[in-house]
Amino acid sequence: QVQLVESGGGLVQAGGSLRLSCAASGGTFSSYVMGWFRQAPGKEREFVAAISWRGGTTYYADSVKGRFITSRDNAKNTVYLQMNSLEPEDTAVYYCAATGRWLTLWVPEGYDVWGQGTQVTVSS
Repeated sequence: QVQLVESGGGLVQAGGSLRLSCAASGGTFSSYVMGWFRQAPGKEREFVAAISWRGGTTYYADSVKGRFITSRDNAKNTVYLQMNSLEPEDTAVYYCAATGRWLTLWVPEGYDVWGQGTQVTVSS
């Protein structure tokens, strides 16, 4: 089973950008649909974005559409989340997740494997 490790989080001012990476190991990366979720303190984990096996199809939450872009490099076993025009409301722990199915991508239950998360803090 694949293991996932996120990186790239940090502290950024509002209006700034960050790029998160999620490196996969121990499995066939190209056989997984990849998703991004985030969880702010006291809130439920919420869907951010998903990308299909070869990257040809992406899907975004309305709250990040037009600001965030997800992509993947199957040769490097890595998925990315480019976050632009960051807002304080984007502050959360960001997780990547993997599933073999293009179904119910917007709920955590749709994924089988999770990374440990990386903190993103946006100051106003």
